[in-house]
Amino acid sequence: MPSKKIIVSILAIFLMLSAASISFAQSINEIKQNISNHNDKIKQLEEEIKAYEKQIETVGGEAKTLQSAIKMLDISQKKISAEIKKTETSIKKTNLTIEKLGGEIGDTKKKIASNMEAIAKTLDSIRQNDEESLIENFLTNKSLADVFDEYESISQFQQKVREQSKELALYKEELSDKKTATEGEKNKLISLKSELNDQNQILSNNKKEKNNLLTATKNKETEYKKILAERQAEKERFEKELFNFESQLKRAIDPNSFPSSGKGILSWPLDNIFITQYFGKTIDAKRLYTSGTHNGIDFRASRGTPVRAALSGTVKGFGNTDEQKGCYSYGKWVLIEHPNGLSTLYGHLDLIKVSSGQKVGTGEVIGYSGQTGYSTGPHLHLTLYATQGVEIQRYSSSLNCKNVSIPIADIKAYLDPMLYFPSL
Repeated sequence: MPSKKIIVSILAIFLMLSAASISFAQSINEIKQNISNHNDKIKQLEEEIKAYEKQIETVGGEAKTLQSAIKMLDISQKKISAEIKKTETSIKKTNLTIEKLGGEIGDTKKKIASNMEAIAKTLDSIRQNDEESLIENFLTNKSLADVFDEYESISQFQQKVREQSKELALYKEELSDKKTATEGEKNKLISLKSELNDQNQILSNNKKEKNNLLTATKNKETEYKKILAERQAEKERFEKELFNFESQLKRAIDPNSFPSSGKGILSWPLDNIFITQYFGKTIDAKRLYTSGTHNGIDFRASRGTPVRAALSGTVKGFGNTDEQKGCYSYGKWVLIEHPNGLSTLYGHLDLIKVSSGQKVGTGEVIGYSGQTGYSTGPHLHLTLYATQGVEIQRYSSSLNCKNVSIPIADIKAYLDPMLYFPSL
């Protein structure tokens, strides 16, 4: 049998290896429970958000009245507030997960250190036994077999500890990767919280605008409808004016300077796609815009919905046609020039998040949808151009929009976006 000294040493080492794992177990369980509680809260908030979305769809289908517009805004405000709470809860949950992983990493480090110490002690025991002669070992033990058993026990223990140390080192590396990934996820959530705060600001501003409208109309639906009718007439005049002006432009557009068509060349600018109005009439039923009916496509999008770049490129410019009273056009808009000869315009935004000359990637948030410019309801308008045929300029010859900058294009530059987006 191994000597009492060796047995006691081995027992002490195993106790040392197991002690490190006990200390953090209770706090790990507490953190796991907290994480579970946060998951439950997130689920509750998600159900609340779904309920608000259904209400928005219902109100959105009603007649466009002053009261329905205010009701829509109020519901949207509650929805965004719920989304902010959800994000804040997700951030707290992520912090707990990082804390849990950090504790597990620290616990694993202790185990590795204990294993290495155990190996050192085992090696020291071997060294001490090696310094004793075989005869001395034989004389202090009952038989030669006991001596061999002792050496074999130490060797097996040493090998076991080495293997366990390698496993723990790999486990530590895995946990470190998890912690890094979770910290990255936390940064995403913080960014999302900032995004939701932007949306909340948008809704607050729009609510003030609606309150001002209530004051202007003295809360009378007849006055509100009168204002809407006036805006519609001004919008139609502007579209006709713009179409006549652009019809006279003669810009050299090389058909080889941009892709003629191709599904998937562009990515959808919204996470959820519902098209409410398609591109206007074309000469050959393919792509060339020739009438003043509609120079792009419209997407259903509630206020504060993130609008994403349909393709990587450079922000050519942005503006706000609402800066001039009576200019019922794109409202807040962004124009992005893409490297393949195409350019995209995003209109009726509530908030712009990019600046001129900024490089943006496909899918990057460039702003939030809204109801600026002429719009009977919140939505996103997207126009697609052949880059060679479009430029930003002050429309000085316009009656109502001469003091604002907007994209102006030869009518041959207008393209049908549906030929470039993925199939629905």
